Amino acid sequence: MANCKLASTPVEATPKLSATEGEPASDGTFYRSITGALQYLTLTRPDIAYGINQACLHMHAPRDVHWNLVKRILRYLRGTINHGITISASPSTTLKAYSDADWAGCPDTWRSTSGYCVFLGDSLVSWSSKRQTTVSRSSAEAEYRAVANAVAECCWLRNLLRELHVVVNSATVIYCDNVSAVYLSENPVHHRRTKHVELDIHFVREKVALGQFKVLQVPTRYQFADIMTKGLPTPLFSEFRDSLCIRSSEASTEGGVSNRFHRRQLDSRRPARNLL
Repeated sequence: MANCKLASTPVEATPKLSATEGEPASDGTFYRSITGALQYLTLTRPDIAYGINQACLHMHAPRDVHWNLVKRILRYLRGTINHGITISASPSTTLKAYSDADWAGCPDTWRSTSGYCVFLGDSLVSWSSKRQTTVSRSSAEAEYRAVANAVAECCWLRNLLRELHVVVNSATVIYCDNVSAVYLSENPVHHRRTKHVELDIHFVREKVALGQFKVLQVPTRYQFADIMTKGLPTPLFSEFRDSLCIRSSEASTEGGVSNRFHRRQLDSRRPARNLL
């Protein structure tokens, strides 16, 4: 794949792959080896988290269409090999999260895919792309489960910051593009009609009532967590990728000097070592 044709996105903006589509892969062990190795790359490349999640769903019985997905991810990585997550210093200790769900996106089980992105100040510190464990009966239910997952992650981060003696005084804002999910987090009147998700509703509602969290609506156009739940067109994917602090290592710093040039300057100032 070193000389492969480059891809602009890791996943095509098409419906999800079925477990029975295509012919069985000739070497399932090799598929599992590459996919397992790519899982480690998601620690610094959130932009491929959704693609890797989809590839991992078919590890038990990979088929040729699933191989094409893995090869597309490799083609994308080949063209963005210098990219990585950028974490910048900031005096802000505000936590905010974007939560999204792709309702009934799996063609085999009709389960939804949840995704969230959590920012500390201006830096992305936590993200997830995962298929939900149960089938959601409505898009509002799927979105609310995604919100609950984001709230649970932010609770853990708030506790971690507290142990590090970092004070978080303001409420954590969870941005969701589903109006019904926002209403459910604030209005307990709707609870009697949503008993099948009552646990998640009471969990989020309690945190909102305590003033620790706020669930607000964000337009779908600015829902960064979409990158964790579905394939996107190239322009939108590139915009969301930049918003998640994923940039090339050759990008200019605040002073206008690239990282590579800065390293060369530092190397030129070091005294030569005596190899004898």
